[in-house]
Amino acid sequence: MEKLSEVNSYRDLIVWQKAHKLAKSTLGLAAKFPRTDEARIVKRQLVRAATSVPANIAEGYGGH
Repeated sequence: MEKLSEVNSYRDLIVWQKAHKLAKSTLGLAAKFPRTDEARIVKRQLVRAATSVPANIAEGYGGH
């Protein structure tokens, strides 16, 4: 049986690592959006959604 590594922080969680990577990728993609009012609204929502996932995982980890 595979030995699981010790989790000392939410940063050790694979799900947080993947969510963080996705958020960083989303920020990079959003930076390339055109500078129109419509694109700015979509960009803001996209960034907020992507960054909330790792933040919520970290918050949930702290409550355990």
